[in-house]
Amino acid sequence: MKRIIFIIVSVLMAAIISGCSKEPTPEERFSQYVKLWNDQKFNEMYPFLSADAKASITKEEFVSRYNKVYQDLEIDKLAIDYQQPQEEKKHEDYAELPFSAKMESAAGPIEFDHNATLLKEKQGEDSNWYVAWNTTYIFPELGAGDKISYKNVQAMRGNILDRAGNGLAINGTAVQVGVVPGELGVQKVQTIAKVAQLLDLSVEQINKAMSASWVKDDLFVPLKKISKEDKGLQEKLFAMEGVKSQTVGAREYPYGAALSHLIGYIGPITADDLKQLDGKGYTATDLIGRRGLEQVLEDQLKGTNGIKISIVKENGTVKTLAEKQAKNGKDVKLTIDVVTQQQLYDQLKGKAGTASAINPVTGETLALVSAPGFDPNEMTLGISQTKQKILEEDPLKPFLNRFKLTYVPGSVMKPITTAVGLESGKLQADTAFEITEKQWSKDASWGGYKVTRYSNVIGNINLEKALIYSDNIYFARVALGMGQEIFTDGLKKFGFEDQPEYLYPIEPSQIGKIDSEISLADSAYGQGQIQMNILHLAAAYSPFVNKGSLIKPILNDEEEQGQLWKQGIVSPENAQLINSMLTKVVTDPNGTAHRAQIANYPLAGKTGTAEIKQTQGEKGKELGWFVAYNPEEANMIVAMMIEDSGSTDVVSRVKAFYELKIASGQ
Repeated sequence: MKRIIFIIVSVLMAAIISGCSKEPTPEERFSQYVKLWNDQKFNEMYPFLSADAKASITKEEFVSRYNKVYQDLEIDKLAIDYQQPQEEKKHEDYAELPFSAKMESAAGPIEFDHNATLLKEKQGEDSNWYVAWNTTYIFPELGAGDKISYKNVQAMRGNILDRAGNGLAINGTAVQVGVVPGELGVQKVQTIAKVAQLLDLSVEQINKAMSASWVKDDLFVPLKKISKEDKGLQEKLFAMEGVKSQTVGAREYPYGAALSHLIGYIGPITADDLKQLDGKGYTATDLIGRRGLEQVLEDQLKGTNGIKISIVKENGTVKTLAEKQAKNGKDVKLTIDVVTQQQLYDQLKGKAGTASAINPVTGETLALVSAPGFDPNEMTLGISQTKQKILEEDPLKPFLNRFKLTYVPGSVMKPITTAVGLESGKLQADTAFEITEKQWSKDASWGGYKVTRYSNVIGNINLEKALIYSDNIYFARVALGMGQEIFTDGLKKFGFEDQPEYLYPIEPSQIGKIDSEISLADSAYGQGQIQMNILHLAAAYSPFVNKGSLIKPILNDEEEQGQLWKQGIVSPENAQLINSMLTKVVTDPNGTAHRAQIANYPLAGKTGTAEIKQTQGEKGKELGWFVAYNPEEANMIVAMMIEDSGSTDVVSRVKAFYELKIASGQ
C-alpha cells in the first residue's frame, strides 16, 4: 500500500515539475506583449524586444517614440487584436504571428493588419521568445528613416454679407511687404530706415528678421502685411530697390470703419484662448474673432479644420494614414443695407455718436452705426503700437461701441410718454395745461427743484403743442397725473427692461429708479434715470406706423420677418393721432424739427436734447437726438444721437441723409 502511494505521489510531482519547467510558447509571449500594448505600457513592452531590436533603439527612445506618436496624433481607443490559436504549432526558433490594429486618431480611424516576428533567444540566463520589433509595428508603412507628418488643413472662414450679398467680411488677400537682402544695394541702410518708418517698425525689427538663420541674399524676407487698397503706401515702398511684395490670404473688410463696430475683426489666437477653447479644434496658428459679429458668430464662421496624417518616406513619397476633410465655416447674411449703413456713418463723421435704421413692418435692421470707427483691416493685419496708442488716446474714443450702450434719451422719450398716457386714459388728445413760466415745481415739497422748459410759448398748452414745442413741464405734469405704477407698466409694454433675442448683444433700455414725484416727472421727458439704446429707440416708434404693435428687431436675414415684440400696445386711433402730431413737429414752423422739412417729401419725427449733469444749475454734457420717418411710406425709421451736441446738428444730419436717399432714388 505504501509503495502504491509513493508511486502516485512521484507521478504527481513529476507532472508538477514538468508543468513548471515548460517553456512559454511564442503565442503566449505575444499575447502578453499585446496586452501591454493595448494598455500603452510601452516601458514594460521593451523587455520583450529581441536583441537586434534593442540594439537599434534604446528603451528611452522606444518609449518616447510611442508616446510622442500616440500623443501627437491623439490616438484613442487603441485595440491590438491577436487571436491565440486553439492548437499550438511547433516552432523551432522562429514564429510569425498575424495581428490587427485599430485606433482613433485626430484625423479619424486608422486600421492595419501586420505580422509579428518572434525569435527564440537567450537573453541573460533564460531562453525565451522575443519580438523582432521595428518601426513597422507602429505603422506598417513606417520605415526606420521615415517621418510622420501631421498637417492641419485650414477651413475657410464663413463670409458675413449684407442683405444684397455684398461682402462685409470676406476671405480676400493682402500685400506682404518684405525685402530681398541681396538687392538692397548701396542704399541698404537708408532703405531699411525708410521702410521702418513707412511700416511703423523699428530698424532693429527689420535687421532681426534679416538675420534669421534661414535668410539668404536671394530670399524674400517678410516684414509686414498691409491692405491691398493702400496704393499710396505701396507706391512709396516699392519705389525702393530691394523692397518686394507677395500676395497672401487675409480677412478683408471692404467697408472699413463704417462697419467696424458691428462686424469687428479677427486676430491671432492667444495661449489663454487655447486653454479656454481646449477640445474645440483650435491650433496656435489660428485666427479668431476679436470684436463684433466676428466674435459673436465665431462658432458659425470658423468652420472645422481638417487634419491629414501621413508617412513621408525617405525618397519623398507620401502615404496617407488618415484624413479628416476640412469643413468650411457658414456664411451669415445680415439684414443690413450697406448703402444705408455707409450713408449714416458718413453723416456722423467728425462726431461721436450712434445711429440705427429699421424697417418698422419687417423688423429688419437696415443700419447699426457707431462713430467714430476704426480700420478693421489694419487691426487684423497687425496694427502698430504707435497707431494703437493714438486711437486709444483719441478723445472721440473710436474703440467705444456706442450702439450697444444705453444713454439718457431726452425729449425723444415724449412720444412714448404720450402713448402710455393715452392708453391709460389719464391723458386725452385735448388735455391742456396753463403754462406761463420757464420753470415749474409741483409745490413746496419739491424744495428748490424745478422742471425747466425751453419753449417761449406761454398760455394754454395742449398735447399737440407740447409735442411741437417739446414742452418739459407739460409732460412732467402728464406723468404726475398717471402716477409711477401706470407710467412704469406702460414703459415695460414698450420694451423697457426687456431685450428680445438679437444677433448682437445690446444693453436693454432701463427705467431706473422712480422713487419720488421729481424722478417721475423727469423720466417723462427723458431725463431721470431713463436709459435707451439706439436700436430700441427706433423700434419704440414702430407702433405709430405699425397699427399699434412694437416690432421685434432682427439682424439675421434668415430670421422670420414681421415678428412682434409687443402686440397692440397702442390703439390704431392713438397711433394715428401721435403720427399726425409728429408730422407737425417737422411741418409746423415752430416745431423743434422744422429744419428737417424736405420739399415734396413727408417726414415725421421728434428731437431731443438730453443733459447729463450732477446737480441742477450746472451746465452738463449734452446729447442731441432725432428720430425720423416717412409717415406715408413706413419702410424705415432712423434714430441718431450725437454726443456734445444739441438737437439742431443731429436734425441737419438726418435731413441730409434723407435727401441723399431721395436723390439716389432709394
